[in-house]
Amino acid sequence: QVQLVESGGGSVQAGGSLRLSCAASGYTASFDSMGWFRQAPGKEREGVAGVSSDGSTRYADSVQGRFTISKDNANNIWYLQMSSLKPEDSAMYYCAAKYFALGWWSLLRAPSYNLWGQGTQVNVSS
Repeated sequence: QVQLVESGGGSVQAGGSLRLSCAASGYTASFDSMGWFRQAPGKEREGVAGVSSDGSTRYADSVQGRFTISKDNANNIWYLQMSSLKPEDSAMYYCAAKYFALGWWSLLRAPSYNLWGQGTQVNVSS
């Protein structure tokens, strides 16, 4: 059974940086699509960044230019480098994956993914 485990969350001041990691265990053939989502208290889960094996990459408008998604296919790990963090970036961050190459339009849609991690908390103070 495939499991995804996030790490790298924590507390940081506004303007700071964090790098989140998502590692897969179990059946570890390389995923075709990987994404990052976040959910703040009282809000819906929203897509932050996604990348697909067809070359598609997509970012939410709110993080464009500040966050970067990258992947290490050999080790089935992917990352979310977050810079210039803002208090509104505070949320539980989840990684997600799928053994299918999602198109650009689907990369930030939660229902597109069938594998999810448990989340890592990010808190940004002003």
